[in-house]
Amino acid sequence: MSTAIPLNVGITRSAGAGTTESVGKRVLLAEPRGYCAGVDRAVETVEKSLEKHGAPIYVRKEIVHNRHVVETLRAQGVIFVDETDEVPEGAVVVFSAHGVSPAVHESAAARNLHTIDATCPLVTKVHQEAKRFARDDYDILLIGHEGHEEVEGTAGEAPEHVQLVDGPASVDKVTVRDESKVIWLSQTTLSVDETMETVRRLRERFPTLQDPPSDDICYATQNRQVAVKAMAPECDLVIVVGSRNSSNSVRLVEVALNAGAKASYLVDYAREVDPAWLDGVSTVGITSGASVPDILVRGVLDMLEEHGFADVQPVTTANETLVFALPRELRTTRR
Repeated sequence: MSTAIPLNVGITRSAGAGTTESVGKRVLLAEPRGYCAGVDRAVETVEKSLEKHGAPIYVRKEIVHNRHVVETLRAQGVIFVDETDEVPEGAVVVFSAHGVSPAVHESAAARNLHTIDATCPLVTKVHQEAKRFARDDYDILLIGHEGHEEVEGTAGEAPEHVQLVDGPASVDKVTVRDESKVIWLSQTTLSVDETMETVRRLRERFPTLQDPPSDDICYATQNRQVAVKAMAPECDLVIVVGSRNSSNSVRLVEVALNAGAKASYLVDYAREVDPAWLDGVSTVGITSGASVPDILVRGVLDMLEEHGFADVQPVTTANETLVFALPRELRTTRR
């Protein structure tokens, strides 16, 4: 999956580190960044579904939270819908990487839809945990952001047992039936630090709070945050490539600022980078969210090169090798 120790931090310090004097313009490029295994699987699932069934095919919600990916697939014949009742009866519908509740599966079955489930296996794991602890009559405290598709899907597995905890400020609102039977689970794309602060506060209220059987925050989310933490103290500016509805991309901006970057911004495309951000800047950090194709990062690097930032140094904190198999009905056609 990934290594847990720095491999090549790759940051060349100078006597002027931490200032903009006597330091040449450079870019620190975070590795890993961009596509994770779950996103790669989801996007390929839609592409293979188009090849197998022809356009149009339908996708419930955005397949992943990235404007470029969604617009590219839409141009190829994908129709994105909010709910299954917008899909013609008998048509093909793909469920997004964020997962869906049992009610959505039931709605699709009632319309005789041909469903292809692109839910990330790491999200599916959290669904299984929710079902397991609901069967054992636990109160499940789901740490996540209200309205996020992943949270809605997980909560839908056991709505009578799940309470949403939207960050540390929400802890005081939590009520449980039996303090000896309480467990926390989390959305997979959260800030690791904020999640653990939420857990800490929950445990102050409920000392016997149980941890999930395995880490819910996905390896890719953690790896991208670790890489940003490694380079942020050296950066006058960190540019995160990603969409505003991408939870893990938004978190990277927060992580960069909390780790010492002087400024950090989220952009979808290179054209959104304001040249004024570069005034007085010697070191720019670049990373991207887990649903971002690398072509968008290349665009930002090209733009920065035009402004004199030609020296690109990798900041490598992990190697990712995990690959997820496509949904069963598409596996025979995988390239």
